[in-house]
Amino acid sequence: MTKMPLWADAILVPLFSLVLAAFVSALVILGIGESPVDAFNLMVDGALKRSDGWGFTLYYTTNYIFTGLAVAVAFHARLFNIGGEGQAMLGGVGVALACLYIPWPHWTVALVGTSVFAALFGAAWAYIPAILQAKRGSHIVITTIMFNYIAFSVLAYLLVEVLRPAGSMDPASATFPEATHLPSFHDMFAPEGSRLFRSAPANVSFFLALLACLAVWLLIWRTRLGYEIRSFGHSESAAKYAGISPTKITVVAMLISGGLAGMMAVNTTMGESERLVLNFTENAGFVGIAVALMGRNHPVGILLAALLFGFLQQGGAELALWTSIPRELIVVIQALVILFTGALDNMVRMPLERLFLTFGKKEVN
Repeated sequence: MTKMPLWADAILVPLFSLVLAAFVSALVILGIGESPVDAFNLMVDGALKRSDGWGFTLYYTTNYIFTGLAVAVAFHARLFNIGGEGQAMLGGVGVALACLYIPWPHWTVALVGTSVFAALFGAAWAYIPAILQAKRGSHIVITTIMFNYIAFSVLAYLLVEVLRPAGSMDPASATFPEATHLPSFHDMFAPEGSRLFRSAPANVSFFLALLACLAVWLLIWRTRLGYEIRSFGHSESAAKYAGISPTKITVVAMLISGGLAGMMAVNTTMGESERLVLNFTENAGFVGIAVALMGRNHPVGILLAALLFGFLQQGGAELALWTSIPRELIVVIQALVILFTGALDNMVRMPLERLFLTFGKKEVN
């Protein structure tokens, strides 16, 4: 059976899945007595038509790029890493320790150093599930779920017992030194006296996320290691026959995945709050799963999907502020996107394949 062209699989299938998710979401909004058209217009106005809205959208997008890339790298090795949330939490610990205990001379140097610390801490948290999968056959989904809960407990302990300043009741670390404060979009792009991006948390780490997209593309499609990861993901037996070590690929892919998830903490911890707080991940580790699925595990697709989910996150905040629609509706929409791009993928793919097959036969005739 003739299959769809690659461009159709990469563009049309996610697009139609998104349309179906939007349609069902509109029915849900109608069910609670609100207008889907008014809700969509409000989301667009709050997330895209003002500079501060764009700033929040790109701030969330940065988080989702890192966690989406983390899921994608593991998935290319046929590993379902859903521990990005916990790996990001440990990445935040790495950022906090680097900022609080290393005297950085300037934010540019601090950005490089803390990114390394965040990646190392995130990778270290992914290492144990990886080695359990590679050596003991433990299922990566189960172990990464467990490690999410352990990471939250570790983070809470550190914030309450170790990093919390004396006399403070807030479970958070001390504010990072000024030399580690990252420039925001307002600092970088707004002329003096301008209100451009004034209240938005988007910062220079957005460009770090773009570099991560490029690095992952180069890794997966332009290096020997990337070829080994993809070969192992397509067929473990064929990869073993070619001399590729399953243990090595499992561990290395998870280390890279955990490192990318950990780097998300640079945006939220160093770029936005400028201290380590308890719930800084904001469920980005789980949203990254949907981002990777919708982006077809390709960095370009992940960037576009992250922009969509950033729009949904900021637009959902506007809905909760100005209408009776609860912000939890955004979780419903995200779940629908996951449902249609993941579990019900064939519901969209199979009719499109039949359509291309029909037109292909007509062209032959």
